[in-house]
Amino acid sequence: MVSAFLPDDAKLVALRDGLPAVGAGIYLNTGTAGPLPAETAAAMAEMADWELRTGRAHLGFFDEVLARIDEVRAGVAAILAADVDQVALTTSTSHGMGIATWAADWRTGDRAVTTTGEHAGGLGPLYALRDRLGVDVVFADVGDGGDDERTMAAFEALVTPGTRLVSVSHVSWATGAVLPVARIAALARSRGALIVVDGAQSAGAIPLDVPALGADFYAIPSQKWLLGPEGVAALWVSPDVMDRARLTMPGYLAYESHDSRGEANLWPTARRFDAANWYKPSIVGFARSIGWLGMYVGLEWVHERAARLARATADRLAGIPGVELITPRHQMATLVSFRIAGWPAQAALDELSARVFAIARTLPAIDALRISVGCFNSEEELERFAVAVEQLAAHTPESLPPRRAVEILGEGTR
Repeated sequence: MVSAFLPDDAKLVALRDGLPAVGAGIYLNTGTAGPLPAETAAAMAEMADWELRTGRAHLGFFDEVLARIDEVRAGVAAILAADVDQVALTTSTSHGMGIATWAADWRTGDRAVTTTGEHAGGLGPLYALRDRLGVDVVFADVGDGGDDERTMAAFEALVTPGTRLVSVSHVSWATGAVLPVARIAALARSRGALIVVDGAQSAGAIPLDVPALGADFYAIPSQKWLLGPEGVAALWVSPDVMDRARLTMPGYLAYESHDSRGEANLWPTARRFDAANWYKPSIVGFARSIGWLGMYVGLEWVHERAARLARATADRLAGIPGVELITPRHQMATLVSFRIAGWPAQAALDELSARVFAIARTLPAIDALRISVGCFNSEEELERFAVAVEQLAAHTPESLPPRRAVEILGEGTR
């Protein structure tokens, strides 16, 4: 069993034992979905069995679910260094970004500013505003996100006093760069705009103090770096906007309570932004994953080890002739994006998957590979991955020696 107080070598072995999926290959795609802890899977299975055998309408079941919801909220608050009343529970990062984006009091002709490198989860609600309400959506060209002065100059030029909202990722999903969110938030606030932050590649990957960033909303997922299940996520809401933010967006229903006269009385906390319902095993799983990471693995160890391995991997790949590193090494988190000269990204990934069982992804828009380096990765498997990249970089798809065939013995052979 993993413990926060184990020596590093023993801790890594215990950690990997608790994450069965890391034995299926070199797990390098946590930026899409992290490996699920066995303890989390067991807790979810127990809740699913309760639903099957006891039903979902028993009062005791409902009380238990409410307790687990409170546990999730408290766990997320600890991850974000925030107050529990500032945390709403949603169904995905994209859902949270949608709630936050529609929270402004929009008028036709208003302006929203984002970057040229945003994920679809943040862009979707902005495009809906543009198409439905005539909001002007403009894009700050921040390049790879590795030059803070370029980033700030781009925002300075576009965030005019009439701008209603700024939407930006904390860590770029494409390049892996950490953007200067605190500076962007200060600029947005100085010009009267709300600031909405996509934390999909930051929560669980790097240390966070979200209130100190100066954002108004901060959306995070369960299934990525926090190693939780799909179907549940969280949205941090600043106390500064709690009372004035709009509560509706297309397809969204906010909870309401009622006073003694039967009049609507919206909760004076972020719970007013909660989703209407969740898959109950996912709530249990999210709570268990956060608790497991925080109490048994240790977040400080998680952050330090992942950052160190990611930097070393980026350095290793950058030193391979024919490899173009896209991620700015001086300003990175745990994502590493790169290209291999002469290799379409998908062809390279296919070979890496077949040769060393690498589990990674491509970025089709920029024809690049992206790996996510986690605390559970070993130095040995990361080197094995780099050697495979080195082999591809020394060849073209046409000149690469074929993989060694595995001979399958016929039936009856001893």
